[in-house]
Amino acid sequence: MLHFLGIGAQKAGTTWLHEMLSQHPQLILPAAKELHYWDKQFPTSPVQAYSNFFQHTDCYEGEITPAYASLPITTIQVIYQHFPELRLIYSLRNPIQRAWSAACMFLTKSQMELEEASDQWFLDHFYSKGSRLRGDYETCIRNWTSVYPKQNLLLLDYDLIKSEPSTVLSLCCQHLGIKHFTDQQLKRMLLDSKVFAGKGYELRPTLKQALIHLYTPQIQSLSRYLDKDFSHWIHE
Repeated sequence: MLHFLGIGAQKAGTTWLHEMLSQHPQLILPAAKELHYWDKQFPTSPVQAYSNFFQHTDCYEGEITPAYASLPITTIQVIYQHFPELRLIYSLRNPIQRAWSAACMFLTKSQMELEEASDQWFLDHFYSKGSRLRGDYETCIRNWTSVYPKQNLLLLDYDLIKSEPSTVLSLCCQHLGIKHFTDQQLKRMLLDSKVFAGKGYELRPTLKQALIHLYTPQIQSLSRYLDKDFSHWIHE
């Protein structure tokens, strides 16, 4: 039975999280990380077809699809109708860096080199509806917590994944109500490994200023909403 969903954010360590949680003896995740049921297949494909992916009764099951963070409230309400006890995990990354990383990913998918893409190519991506939705963490959180209780949602810090990966896994285990990884298990896991990492292109100064202008109001609003200072994101 479906126990949890990883809902995002895109380019915020979700592939790493999938790889690590898949190694927990109490968890079962699909071999393919992103099922994309709720954002691409629903409502054409029946919910029962999705439920059929999760038939184990002796383990906790879940899946991680970063696109779920920006699902419309109407879809979230349907998810709640079928899976009201779901635990949710949402990893947040500096939206400026997230937007740049995502754009570079699409650059690679387009079989383009960095020097082939103009500033305007990147700006068109940054200002696209999809990119802006993925970086609007506050709206995503508000939408999900308008349907699910706030305690069902665990917010992770992408920077903590990089600096203290074992702490992140401990937080996830506690949130999911499963046993913590043992020290022996953690030693066997490549906690510092980069999974589906980008090419590490350096953000162009002109584009950085555009992203700062785009995301500063949202960063400030998110800081007030979560009562946590994210101002360092603007200056990184």
